[in-house]
Amino acid sequence: MSKKKKRTKQHRKNEITRGIFEVLEKEPTKSFNYKQIASKLEINDTEGRNFLIKRLGELKAKERIREQERGNYKSLENKLLHQGKIEVTARGNAYVIVDGLDDDVFVSFNKINRAFDGDIVEILVKPKRRSNKLEGEVVSILERKKNNFVGILDMHKTFAFVRPTDHKMYTDIFVPLDKVGKAKDGEKVIVEVLSWEKDSDSPTGKVVEVLGIPGEHDTEIHAILAEYGLPYQFPAEVDRFANKLDTSIKEEEVSKRRDMRQVLTFTIDPKDAKDFDDALSFQELPNGNFEIGIHIADVSFYVTPDTLLDEEAYERATSVYLVDRVVPMLPEILSNNACSLRPKEDKYTFSAIFEIDGNANVKKEWFGRTVIHSDERFAYEEAQYIIENQTNRIGEEVSIRGKAYEVSNEVRDAVLKLNSLAVIIRERRMNAGAISFDKLEVKFNLNEKNEPVSVYFKEAKAANKLIEEFMLLANRKVAAFIGKQRPEKTFVYRIHDEPNEDKLMALNGIISKFGHKLNFHNKKTISESLNKLLEDVKGQKEQNLVDTLAIRSMSKAIYTTDNIGHYGLAFDYYTHFTSPIRRYPDVMVHRLLQHYLDGGKAPKAEAIEEKCKHSSDMEYLASSAERDSIKYMQIKFMQDHKDQEFVGVISGVTEWGIYVEIIENKCEGMVRIRDIKDDYYTFDEKQYALVGERRKKVYQLGDEVRVMVKDTDLVKRHLDFTLLGKAK
Repeated sequence: MSKKKKRTKQHRKNEITRGIFEVLEKEPTKSFNYKQIASKLEINDTEGRNFLIKRLGELKAKERIREQERGNYKSLENKLLHQGKIEVTARGNAYVIVDGLDDDVFVSFNKINRAFDGDIVEILVKPKRRSNKLEGEVVSILERKKNNFVGILDMHKTFAFVRPTDHKMYTDIFVPLDKVGKAKDGEKVIVEVLSWEKDSDSPTGKVVEVLGIPGEHDTEIHAILAEYGLPYQFPAEVDRFANKLDTSIKEEEVSKRRDMRQVLTFTIDPKDAKDFDDALSFQELPNGNFEIGIHIADVSFYVTPDTLLDEEAYERATSVYLVDRVVPMLPEILSNNACSLRPKEDKYTFSAIFEIDGNANVKKEWFGRTVIHSDERFAYEEAQYIIENQTNRIGEEVSIRGKAYEVSNEVRDAVLKLNSLAVIIRERRMNAGAISFDKLEVKFNLNEKNEPVSVYFKEAKAANKLIEEFMLLANRKVAAFIGKQRPEKTFVYRIHDEPNEDKLMALNGIISKFGHKLNFHNKKTISESLNKLLEDVKGQKEQNLVDTLAIRSMSKAIYTTDNIGHYGLAFDYYTHFTSPIRRYPDVMVHRLLQHYLDGGKAPKAEAIEEKCKHSSDMEYLASSAERDSIKYMQIKFMQDHKDQEFVGVISGVTEWGIYVEIIENKCEGMVRIRDIKDDYYTFDEKQYALVGERRKKVYQLGDEVRVMVKDTDLVKRHLDFTLLGKAK
C-alpha cells in the first residue's frame, strides 16, 4: 500500500472515531447500536461498517464509551471526561491541570497516549482508589503546544533519528533520509514532528534547521531560543519594511504635540544599555511645586496596526534578555535609533506629566503625545554618585565617559530633588502593603569570545529606585485614569493576584528552619512579615534561596482586561505604559490611551484579552529562556573551576539528591544521592532532608556544605557536584 493510501485510510478511521463521540455526546441520555451510528455518519460501505463495529468494541474495552445493553452504546457521564493541560515529568509520568478539579490528575507513562508536555488534552478521570489521588488516561489530544523540538541527529544507513534534548520529551523522532536536509550526524538541529502513526513507536519528522555543533556557544544559545519557539533574527521582509520608515522629526507632526524640548530632560539607564525608552523631565513651578514628566518612546507612532512590523512585534510580544545578547522585539532602526531617547536628539514621546508638591502628592496630571530633547544621559552608577555625594562632579571610577566630568548645578539639583520625592513615594507604597522584592541579579563579565571570566551581582540602589518609583507612578496613574472612567472602558491591566495560602504555608515551613516566620493574621500582616523576611535575609547565606522561594510563593503577574489590582505593588490600578520598545502590551496601552483621549469608543474586550493572554504566554517563555541562558553560563563558568573547593547552601532536596547553591557565585548544581558514599541515604520529605540509615547524618535544606565540580554538561545544561562534607 502506498504512503498516500495509508494516510487516507488512517484519516478516515480518525474521522469515524471522532464521529462516534459526536453522535453519542450529542444525545448523552440515549444509546445507539452500530446501524444507527452508521446511518448518522453516512457510512454505507462494508469496510467502513467493519471498522465502526471494531472501533466501538475497542472504545468500550478502554472504558471510553459504555455498552448500555448488548450492542447499544452510550457516552460516558460527562463528569468523567475533562480537558486540561498536561505536564510531563522528567520520569515520564504526567499530571493534567483541570479547571474545576481540586487536585491535578495523575497520568502514568503508559496512559499518556502520545501527548507531549504542554498539550491540551482530553482525559478520562477514574474514581479515587486507595492512593486517594485522581488518576486518568489521555483519550485525545486537542491541541499541540508545539511541533518543533531541539535535538541531536543520529544518522544511520537508511534512516535517522533525532534525540530531543528536552528531558520532558520521552521519545526519539524518526526522520527519513529525504527529510534530513543538509544536517550531519551529531549536529544539533530543530526537527518538526509531522505525524505519529498508530502502529509506529516514534513520531515521524523532518529537520527544519541546523543549529550547529553541540557545546559550541552560538549553537547552545540558539538552541535555548528554539526550545521556547523564540526567534533570534528578523525575517528579511520585516527588516526591509522597518528600514523604509521615515524616522525624521517633522514640524507638521511636532505642531500636533506638546513641545517639551526646552524643559530639562535626562535618561538614567544601565551603563551597557543600547536603547533608552524612558526619560524624566524636571522643572520647578512658580507656586513651589514641581512639574515632572515621564516621557516614553512613542513606538505606536511608527508601529501601526495591520502592518508587517506590527504583526512581528505582536508575535514576539517581548524582547528576550539572554546573558550575552538581547533579542529585540523591534528591529534595530527603531529599538536603537528612532525610538531610543538618545541625548542631544529630538524625539517623539508619549508622556505622563504630573504637578507634584514637596510631599510627593500629585496635584495635577496630563497624558498625551509630546516631543522632547534629552540633555543628558546617565548610567545608574553616575546618578548614584550624585545622590551619595550631592555633587555635580562625577567621579572617574564610575564615569561611562572614562574620566571625571561635571554636570550643571541644575541637573544635579533635579536628580537630588527627584530622589527625595521618590523616597517619599516608595515609603508610602511600602506602608500601603507593597512587597519589596530586591532579589540579587546574577551577572557575568564576558570576554570577547562571550566566555564568562567572573560573576557579579546587580543590586538596586537609590538611583535604580528613583527611576522605578516614577515609572510605577506613570503606570499606576495611566491605569487609574482609564480604569476609573464610567462607563468602564476596555484596557490592558497588569494584575497580580493574592498569594495562595497553601504556598505561603509551605514557604513558612521552609524559612522556619532559618529562624524566620510569617504572620498570617491578616493581609497586612502577611505583607509586613514578608517584607521583614526579605530584609532580614539580606547578606545572609540563605538570601538567594529565600528570595527565590518567596517569589515562587506569589501568584504570577499577567496582562488582562479584567482588573483585580496588583497585590505585590499594593495598587488598585496598574498597567505597563513605560517600555514599548521591549513590551507589546505597552504599545497596546499607548494606542488605547490615545484612542480614548481622541474620544473613541471602547473596543470589544475579547480581542484585547486574546492579545493580553498571548503577551503573558510569551513573557513566560522569554523569562524561561533567560533563566536557561544564566544556567548555561554558570555551567560554562564552572568548567574552569573543577579543582576548586566551594562552600554552598543546600537549596533543594529530592529523592534523587540535593541541590547546592555556591555562596560566592550563586551557581547551582546537584549532588546525586548515589554519589554520597559514606552511608545509604533516604529522602525525608517532612524534614526536607537526606538521612543516613546507619550514621543518621542529616543533609537538610539550608545546611552549608563543601563541594567540588564533578561534571559539567553544556548540552544538557547539567552541573554535578561531589559532596566533600558539611562546612565547618
